[in-house]
Amino acid sequence: MNSVDAAGLGIGDDYPPRIMGVLNVSEESPYDPSVFDDPGDAARYVDEELIDQGADIVDIGLESANKRFDVLSAEEELERLHIACETIESVSGDAIYSIETRYAEVADEALSRGFDMVNDIAGFADPEMPVVCEEYDVAVAKMASPPNLERPGAVEETDWATRKSPEWATNADYVDQVYEALKQNGLTDKTIVDPAFGGWSEAQTLEDDRETFRRLREFRALGRPMLVSINRKNFLGELAGRETEDRLPVSLAATSLAVERGAHVIRTHDVAETRDAALIGNAFTERSSDSRGELSVSRLDVHSSRDLRAHLAERDIESTVADDWSALAVEITGLGADDRVRFTSIVAEYNADVYGVDNGQLLVLGSTTAISDVSDRLRDENGDLSALAGSLAAMLR
Repeated sequence: MNSVDAAGLGIGDDYPPRIMGVLNVSEESPYDPSVFDDPGDAARYVDEELIDQGADIVDIGLESANKRFDVLSAEEELERLHIACETIESVSGDAIYSIETRYAEVADEALSRGFDMVNDIAGFADPEMPVVCEEYDVAVAKMASPPNLERPGAVEETDWATRKSPEWATNADYVDQVYEALKQNGLTDKTIVDPAFGGWSEAQTLEDDRETFRRLREFRALGRPMLVSINRKNFLGELAGRETEDRLPVSLAATSLAVERGAHVIRTHDVAETRDAALIGNAFTERSSDSRGELSVSRLDVHSSRDLRAHLAERDIESTVADDWSALAVEITGLGADDRVRFTSIVAEYNADVYGVDNGQLLVLGSTTAISDVSDRLRDENGDLSALAGSLAAMLR
């Protein structure tokens, strides 16, 4: 998983989950507590309700993305930008500032006036957006969207038969479309992917959101950190029979699950509570490992073929992985050169694969049965290979 440096804030597997608090300077936005048109009032809100409560990132929206409202032009967004810029100049707390916009022109101006990153809800529909972000060397959240500036998030409205292929369009489900939408128009080195939860179009159903959430780990295969915006969303509220104002508990439960499933940034209006839920999810995220002296064995968090392909790509390993792949991926460090050769020859006796990585690591892929057989076989060896038998057995518990 590639980590991202957002103006000094690390985002990715090696860092704690980050909380993105929300401020709006758009009078049409429906969530009144976060909407301001006075920079002084907005700055106090950011300090007291966002940063002091645990927000690492403050995301400032210039217009409501609600599909019920007309889309503002770049010029109209720029007319509101001064409020956002004056706000961040008045804030006393420490945070990273993100500008939510679909326009490269607006992002360029905001970044030149003190913003640290971009939240693009239209998924690089403006082809200049990744160019601008790369020029400023900033992190950018990219939400899954069609190549249409006026239809953010409505991935099912993409003409996939033309853009991908007729066969693919016939067989793809909603999550496949979201995944492919994130790949469209590329990814910068500092892209953070957003699977687009919420009712972005009439065709998007609550079950679409629930299925995306169930399969959240699959988006790790893109090799980028992940942002989720699930705060008080309908797909959660319906499960508990709660209206928006009563959905905080279901949002917090989902936040813990989202972090456990691979989310790195949680966008929310309820900062303090969401921070706590994210920390709980992070504490219980499955990161199985076993260390014995210099020897270390880790079971990679792989739950789909997409996950595995991402791990292989990160290690510059070329391997064909079937779409229905389901097995274990174990990384081994600390074996000496002779032991690595001996281990590789033993693995070859079983239905498993082993790959060497540049820094002396080994990556082993195989079924639970195959890894178990290798573990049993290693018990007859000496030294580190015998210790490796115990570590591999620990990964199977």
